[in-house]
Amino acid sequence: MPGWKAGLAAGAALLLGAVVVLALRGAGPPARCAPGMVALGPRCCGEGQRLDAGRCAGAPTRCSAGLTVTAAGCVAQSAIVRIAAGTLRLGPSDWEAQGIVDPRAVFVPAFSLDAFEITEQRYAACVEAGACAPLPLRGEPGVPVTGITLAESARYCAFAGGALPSRDQLAFAAAGPSGRRYPWGDTGAVCRRAAFGLRAGPCGWGATGPELAGSRPDGAAVHADGRVFDLAGNVAEWAAPEPPEGEFSGTHGGSWTDGAAAALRTWNRRLVPVSIRAPDLGFRCVYPP
Repeated sequence: MPGWKAGLAAGAALLLGAVVVLALRGAGPPARCAPGMVALGPRCCGEGQRLDAGRCAGAPTRCSAGLTVTAAGCVAQSAIVRIAAGTLRLGPSDWEAQGIVDPRAVFVPAFSLDAFEITEQRYAACVEAGACAPLPLRGEPGVPVTGITLAESARYCAFAGGALPSRDQLAFAAAGPSGRRYPWGDTGAVCRRAAFGLRAGPCGWGATGPELAGSRPDGAAVHADGRVFDLAGNVAEWAAPEPPEGEFSGTHGGSWTDGAAAALRTWNRRLVPVSIRAPDLGFRCVYPP
């Protein structure tokens, strides 16, 4: 090969190599925290915060969309979303539900639902009012309250003027009339959409509790009157018991401890004792439409 051709080929190879290196550097792993949040260990904390014993500590300078900057951290303000009446369809379109979920279609009347899981801030207000039993809290006002029994959850909802949602209401809020596999759609169970796999992967390691309620806005279920957050992941949520469940009741949505995307499916449901206290179990309330 003439010298000038060899030099040209070598230059082209170097240029191609540089392009590949830059592309690889730019690609990186997809961000698991929403804009306004930063990844600190297994947590997504507000910009300007630090991680202290598993907690997002300090005053943030910025939070993800939908969360309010406060001196104690990023906090979701109370909001209620009206869910229009429709038909809940579960099971038939999802091969992973075969043999687990009985395919069914049921009409769900209109109702209103908390846009966010009940946070420590909201639960503390109920305790202060003398309507709720004191619970050990993590000390972050924006995280969901956990370690709460079914009866304690129902007591809070009564204080707030609501009740615990039924299994069909929670499933319909997540699946919508189209029967979505996930609250956000049929694909894309990724870490930026749901707080799951934070204890032992794939989205983090060593977490000891849930994320801030509402800190994954990309995973919200969209309804005509607003968005409902964290219906998949973060904390599993209590549903009102149904006959003949007795001393057991269903929990929905999967949680930060689950490592498999199947736990995030809109049809996923787990029966647990009504008296159980678990670090990955919380709730939200339903109200008249």
